[in-house]
Amino acid sequence: MSNVFYRSSTSYPQAVRADGVFLYDAAGTRYLDGSSGALVANVGHGRAEVADAMAAQARRLAFVHGSQFTSDVLEDYASRLATFLDLPDFRLWAVAGGSEANESAIKLARQYHVERGEPGRFRVVTRVPSYHGASLGALAASGMGARRALYAPLMREDAWPKMPKPDPTMSGQDDAERLRALLEAAGPDTVSAFICEPVVGASDAALAPNAGYHAAVAAICREYGVLFIADEVMSGMGRCGAPLAVRLGGDTTPDIVVLGKGLAAGYAPLAGVMASPEVYATVMDGSGAFKHGFTYAGHPVSVAAGLSVLDIVQREKLVMAARERGTQLMAGLRELTARHPHVLEVRGHGLLLGVLLGDPATGEAFPQPGIAERVSAAARGRGLLTYPGSGAVDGVRGDHLLLGPPLSITSAEVAEMLELLDGALATVAK
Repeated sequence: MSNVFYRSSTSYPQAVRADGVFLYDAAGTRYLDGSSGALVANVGHGRAEVADAMAAQARRLAFVHGSQFTSDVLEDYASRLATFLDLPDFRLWAVAGGSEANESAIKLARQYHVERGEPGRFRVVTRVPSYHGASLGALAASGMGARRALYAPLMREDAWPKMPKPDPTMSGQDDAERLRALLEAAGPDTVSAFICEPVVGASDAALAPNAGYHAAVAAICREYGVLFIADEVMSGMGRCGAPLAVRLGGDTTPDIVVLGKGLAAGYAPLAGVMASPEVYATVMDGSGAFKHGFTYAGHPVSVAAGLSVLDIVQREKLVMAARERGTQLMAGLRELTARHPHVLEVRGHGLLLGVLLGDPATGEAFPQPGIAERVSAAARGRGLLTYPGSGAVDGVRGDHLLLGPPLSITSAEVAEMLELLDGALATVAK
């Protein structure tokens, strides 16, 4: 009997090693990691230099508490990261995971308004569907019914107004104006922040608004004194072919940027909040401290992993690689739509791509979810890992696959990935 509390009652194979875009289980089966786990392993598996950087840091300084010390590795990383993201003078609040980071951003926005003398601002506007994390505050902000339903009694629903997801039939400006309508309905002087994923991840595979949307919502937020939070946990750090996906359609700078996943690319738990100079100064000039914290915030070994990963991303030009390999993968996916009628749409940016599945007779989602799980299982049987999901249409209907291999994937490996997915789609079609 195992003493492990597994994530579900599924029988899991035991992973034993990984290299590049491939993982191997105890039976010797090789898997092409077409989803980077949960779009985490941005630089690929088995990078010895990252492990070496972590070991060296652990030998030198493994842990300090953020209420007592800073560290040279944290100072260096914060500076390097701000430069990479083109967020000059932004401040890094480093934590261990995306849920912690979004939780931190939500609390930071609340304290910012209290310090400014507006304690009535407590609501956070989010979108449906969306996913911002598993901790209670991040989950309350999420518009993903299946993950929220069990815990709904623990949430104050009126604190989390939801606006509709991006509409590809609308211009970015018109789409963003729906935020204005929601702010007016909620009472703009009660709203603390608007948070969104610039390119949606798990809840609605790779959905993105039209150009101009993010600049427009940023302007609306400024007009109403609301902070704009960009949740780049999945879409940031080059995955969408730019350091920040919020800037794909223009030069938009949010007040707060939330990062995770690709920061340390799976080598260590690392996520973070980048706060604007105004947000930071308001908090520090007010109470003199952010009234929030985690034991492992700014952990030196995790930060050392992040610094080494950033070295690889920049040295190997992986942001550009994400654009190039993403173009190749998208072209191949479009070819698959011609052979597999139940592939209704493919979309996305860089190496964050979505495959929408449904009924070819109607062009809509199947009445009952399940095809995404079946395609994912068929792909796994062929040695390809994908990230299936459902519920994007109404909380139940709407099957999709999220694809996001490591940014270091080669052209030949993209071709292999497409071949394996082609076979899986054909198997399920039968």
